[in-house]
Amino acid sequence: MTSSIDRNTATAASPVFDLKAYLKQYQQQVEAALEQSIAVVYPEKIYESMRYSLLAGGKRLRPILCLASCELAGGSIAMAMPTACALEMIHTMSLIHDDLPAMDNDDYRRGQLTNHKVYGEDVAILAGDGLLAYAFEFIATQTQMVSPDRVLRVIGHLGRAVGAAGLVGGQIVDLESEGKTDVSLDTLNFIHRHKTGALLEASVLCGALLAGATESDLQRLSTYAQDIGLAFQIIDDVLDITATQEELGKTAGKDLQAQKVTYPSIWGIEESKRQANQLVEAAKAALDPYGDRAQPLKALADYITARRN
Repeated sequence: MTSSIDRNTATAASPVFDLKAYLKQYQQQVEAALEQSIAVVYPEKIYESMRYSLLAGGKRLRPILCLASCELAGGSIAMAMPTACALEMIHTMSLIHDDLPAMDNDDYRRGQLTNHKVYGEDVAILAGDGLLAYAFEFIATQTQMVSPDRVLRVIGHLGRAVGAAGLVGGQIVDLESEGKTDVSLDTLNFIHRHKTGALLEASVLCGALLAGATESDLQRLSTYAQDIGLAFQIIDDVLDITATQEELGKTAGKDLQAQKVTYPSIWGIEESKRQANQLVEAAKAALDPYGDRAQPLKALADYITARRN
């Protein structure tokens, strides 16, 4: 099938892509949209709790991947912004729940106290539930200039990515593997391709789906997204060992404390970095047919291995 995406190849005269400026511009747009997405109404506490974590900052990587892939496929920021916000709502839900005492039991996230430390465990659980439900409502009611069939595909894909076939499935295997010394590389890959990778892949594919990308385009983008998703987690594991709490914005060394098998525990730090770089190079290669149009997504792939938090 012929792709709907322009296949102009990059040339030696291609301009240098300014990722720093790109991230600043898109982060500002995402922050503004998130600020407007949830108002504080009665009962105020739940909305305040939801906003506390949603607006706590962060890289906004998932929304930006959604916007970038939509533009790559010929769509617009306006078409994808509600889904981009929904992705950040779902990601925030996963962080709130992940930080709970029954899960990873962390006191800090994004440089501030975790939700349950401020509002209590009961409210934090409900805030996560509220964000998850509202994410799908937000896509359904706020998406404009997109046909209903595309919106339905996005909702279906995102629901699968978050549920037992995706994030939840990865999380349960992660919990079952804590304290075990015989966790295989295949199991570790399963955990992170689902717990971390599924939502990153959904971020890329949902943006493209909104723009009407063809199946061949979706396959290339899926390859890209799966590779950067695994690379992201490998670097997360490395940073848990090498970065400080101030750099991470959360407690450092949590994996070691929880006796988790990680990529550095299997490969060592340097080999883990090499594996992550190899995945990023493969991800970028998958986008070569798109030439300059793929510059944002390729630069975001590089950003994953270069980041310090």
